Amino acid sequence: MAIVKVSPGFEVTIPKEICEELKIVAGQELNMYVRDGSIRLSTPRSLESLRGIAKGISWKDDDRDHSERF
Repeated sequence: MAIVKVSPGFEVTIPKEICEELKIVAGQELNMYVRDGSIRLSTPRSLESLRGIAKGISWKDDDRDHSERF
């Protein structure tokens, strides 16, 4: 765990040890979001990495909303 300060411009520096451990490089984009009162960072996933994520799921007719049509 590391303690960081927020700059007057609302910027935070990620400590070097954490960047090395997570292989974060300068210029890399990160997703930032709030969950359970905490700020979380994650690396964005490419569309290619999401391919097949729902493979093998058996959908029921109840899972689909039949009321909305375009």
